[in-house]
Amino acid sequence: MRTHIVVHEAFEAPGAFEDWARSRGHDLGFSRVYEGDALPASGQDIDLLIVMGGPQQPSTTVEECAHFDAAAEKALISSCVEADKAVIGVCLGAQLIGESLGAASVPSPNTEIGSFPVTLTDAGREHPFLTGFGDSFSTGHWHNDMPGLTADATVLATSAGCPRQIVAYGRHVYGFQCHMEFTPDCIEALIEHDEKELAALADRPYVQQPAELRANDYTEMNVRLMTFLDRLAADHAAR
Repeated sequence: MRTHIVVHEAFEAPGAFEDWARSRGHDLGFSRVYEGDALPASGQDIDLLIVMGGPQQPSTTVEECAHFDAAAEKALISSCVEADKAVIGVCLGAQLIGESLGAASVPSPNTEIGSFPVTLTDAGREHPFLTGFGDSFSTGHWHNDMPGLTADATVLATSAGCPRQIVAYGRHVYGFQCHMEFTPDCIEALIEHDEKELAALADRPYVQQPAELRANDYTEMNVRLMTFLDRLAADHAAR
C-alpha cells in the first residue's frame, strides 16, 4: 500500500501510524512541511493519505506560518477523496478534511490534553472497522478545536470534553480529533514544546500535567488504531 504522511511539526510525530505502515511493509512517503518538503501534486500515486496535527488552524495563513499552506493541503485531500483514496486526518488534519469537504472547523467545548476515554456512538458500535473496541476506551488528546461536520458525516466517537472525536466522512475517509497514535516519544516531544502552555492550563478539567502524561500507557490504543487501519486498508484494497 502506498501510504503518504503529511507532518506539520517535528513535535507532532506520526507515532503509531508510522509504526503500522512500516510493520506492514508499505511504500511509505512523507511531506515534512516544517523541513520544506513539498506536498504531492495530487493523490494519483497515493493509496492512503494521513494528515497529522499541528499548532496551526485551518485558517492559518502562509504569512502567519510560512511552511503551512492550508489551501494546498485541502486541495490534496480533495484530490484523494475524489480519486477514492483512503484519507485519515488527525486533529488539525481532521479539521482540514472537514474544511476540504465544505464544513468549517469550530472550537471544542473544552481543551483536552492527556489520556481520557472516548465513547462510541450507536453508529460507532456498529461500524465494521471498530468492532470489538468496546463501548468506551482511553485514548490520547491534545486539542482546542474540532472538525466540522458535512451533511453526510457520521460521528463515531465522542468524549466528555468534545462531541466529535472520530468522524466518518465516507467509507474510507476519517477524521480523528483524538490522538490514538501517541507513543512515549510523541508525548516527550509535545511536553518539551508545550510545557509552559501545560502549566498555564493546570486548572482545566481535561488537561493533564507532564507527570500524568508520562505515566499513561498508550499501548492498548495503539493496538486499536492498528486494528482500525488494517481493516480500513483491507476494505479499501477490496473495493
